[in-house]
Amino acid sequence: MEVIKQKELWENQLQTCLSKLDVEYSYQLAKRMEKEKTNPVLGYRTAGSKAEIATGNMLYEEMKRIGLSDVTKDEFRLDSWEFEKAVLKFKDKKGKEYSCQLGAYQTNFVTDGFQEYEIVYVNKGTAEDYEGMDVEGKLVLAEINQRDEWWINYPAYQAYLKGAVGFIAVQEHGYGEKYDTSLNAQDIAGPEYAAAFSMSQADAKKLKECMGISAEYNMGSTCVEVKQPISAKVWLDAKSMVRRNVPAYNIVGKIPGEETEQMILLTAHYDSYFDGFQDDNAAVAMIIGMAKAMLEGGYRPAHTIVVCAVAAEEWGVSDSKFDWSTGAYNQVFRVHPEWRGHIIADLNFELPAHAHHSRDAIRGTYEYADYFEQFVKQIDVPKKAYPDGITVLYPIETWSDDFSISIAGIPSLVNDFSDGPFMENYYHSQYDNEELYEEPVYRFHHELYLRLILEMDKLVLPPLNFGRMFKAMKESLDEKEILQETENAVIQEKEQSDEVKDNPVHVLERLIDCGIYQADEIYKWIQGVNLEYQNLESKEERKVYREQYSKKGEALLRIYQKTQDYFTRLDWEDEVKFPQEAVKRNIRELKCALDALKEGKIHDTLESIYKVDNNCFAFLFDDEVYYHFTEYILHQPKERLMWGAGRIWHHENLYGIVQRLRGKMKEENPKLNEEIRRLEAAIYRQKNCYEDDIRYMIRSLEKIRKMMGEL
Repeated sequence: MEVIKQKELWENQLQTCLSKLDVEYSYQLAKRMEKEKTNPVLGYRTAGSKAEIATGNMLYEEMKRIGLSDVTKDEFRLDSWEFEKAVLKFKDKKGKEYSCQLGAYQTNFVTDGFQEYEIVYVNKGTAEDYEGMDVEGKLVLAEINQRDEWWINYPAYQAYLKGAVGFIAVQEHGYGEKYDTSLNAQDIAGPEYAAAFSMSQADAKKLKECMGISAEYNMGSTCVEVKQPISAKVWLDAKSMVRRNVPAYNIVGKIPGEETEQMILLTAHYDSYFDGFQDDNAAVAMIIGMAKAMLEGGYRPAHTIVVCAVAAEEWGVSDSKFDWSTGAYNQVFRVHPEWRGHIIADLNFELPAHAHHSRDAIRGTYEYADYFEQFVKQIDVPKKAYPDGITVLYPIETWSDDFSISIAGIPSLVNDFSDGPFMENYYHSQYDNEELYEEPVYRFHHELYLRLILEMDKLVLPPLNFGRMFKAMKESLDEKEILQETENAVIQEKEQSDEVKDNPVHVLERLIDCGIYQADEIYKWIQGVNLEYQNLESKEERKVYREQYSKKGEALLRIYQKTQDYFTRLDWEDEVKFPQEAVKRNIRELKCALDALKEGKIHDTLESIYKVDNNCFAFLFDDEVYYHFTEYILHQPKERLMWGAGRIWHHENLYGIVQRLRGKMKEENPKLNEEIRRLEAAIYRQKNCYEDDIRYMIRSLEKIRKMMGEL
């Protein structure tokens, strides 16, 4: 009977908290966040800027006002960016003057009022586009596609090396597609001294007309095959400044837990491009709104609920590939490293007031997928919000703060947002505003994640099923051709079947199978412990029970931490991979390249080389551009690489062979023996890397299994 009463009490607490949700409060708080602007016309609330700090102060006061405890401004250091203005003027052939607002990237460019420049059209801004051109001391205009081709840092740095004072990018496709007046902003991922701005397609069309580009080519998003320099006179008034190593603040408030020192973390970021209503004002307002509902509902959690408004998610480190998620990384690695091992989950939020698909999704770690799948089965999804219901996706991606937090050993999730039409149409543009607000979606997310918080608050042990991760690891090995090609030469000579079993890949597969079985048993035990807690009759019994398993919970989180350390890697496109996967793909593409080259098919060879690591940029930009953006990943201090440090292990430099083969495409009967040998050597190196990775994974998996066995 007492058990039934306790479950009824939990349900009543949930319903009371749900009844206290005030979605209008969250909406208005999101709008209040738009007040402070770095650029008075366009908005922007950038890393370490006066606008970001002022907004943080407002959130600090709001957290205290609603009753959160221990509210703090957690300071850390970053590279700041103040973008106050960028206005470009130009005249048509009749003398009519046009003026347009430019967006900007995290670089330095300051004028004393309007300053006159010559601007040169450089097509897409690759090395070939500068042939026969003198851009020294000039601005350059190019049309790029950051989503499907290359990031802004490559053409911006290429322009700098050619002597240009600034690079103005027009989004040809990929982002800001809905309106031709869209400006786009992204992290620069490059040095602050290579100045860069953004221009809308509509304004670029007018400017190109003034430059004399014929109307048949000037379709707003159609690049011109430039045969000779095309330029015009312009006037630019701009102030964009980067300062290194300045303070910024994450804003933290808590609802104290009554049964355990463990915590549940809620995160969203309060910096933004433009107004940032969806990205990420609505998310910050939602986590504060959910906390307000819990407080007003009188909810007294078992775990401490930590609400963290994170600074500098969009950017915060100059000249780093991994320049975003700065505030979150600092919070869990530098400001509060003691949180690691004591937070059972991070619920991170991005763009939660808009439906990105007809089906909603929780994207989480492999290890929490089972738990989330059971949770969503209980959810009645309103058709007005998501007609096709809700699902669970995994693993997490590098798009948002949950990745930085997860690799710190804190299992994380995010409301999935990264692959929908919003990204192409509105993301990081001035059209991310309240006009895209969908109240049913916002309300559903308030209710969904408040339910999840209260459900997770009943947990004694983190519901980690390592078997999901092991199964994904085994699937990543399922490449028979690669496995055959990468066997150790000594093993290849063995003929006896019992000796062949010593193949490292087979050893790893057997270890994974054992790990899956072990993980399944542990997960059953976790479920049993958590269920038994919910059947306890009194609060005192539950508190004693938690204390009994507190060390086990910490041990589980240490195992999770080690799986992140050992097995979470990135490829050169920032996709999350297991350690051997990038090399596996390289071997496949290099074999295709070699086979094609032996048949004299240079074009097919280059197509395969294009897919190896970051060698696509060897086709497009000067060697200094290629090397700069390779070396700054492989040989930069850990503190500037942040969450990407040590996540990319190998690199196959094919710049030289690309240039040689492109030259030989012009020859009638090219000799290709040297290029064939170079590709053979590259395959040999990659095979060795693959085998090293497999042996590393064996050693790491043995350590994980030992930790699991000690539970």
